[in-house]
Amino acid sequence: MANEDRLYIERRADRRYSVRWGNAERASVVTETQREAINWVRERHPGHRPEVERVRNTDRGGRDKWR
Repeated sequence: MANEDRLYIERRADRRYSVRWGNAERASVVTETQREAINWVRERHPGHRPEVERVRNTDRGGRDKWR
């Protein structure tokens, strides 16, 4: 699946979450919580599994950004 066919859920600077397609400059929707963003994708695009941003340190010393 090409990047433009994927949905991404990203945390914004204002601590809300945006849902956008891989090739989009603007978000399709902005929600207050990550759970709301995931539910929005499930309701409107049941065949898509979103890439959810999660930044954390790993035991290998690197950053894990997507799940």
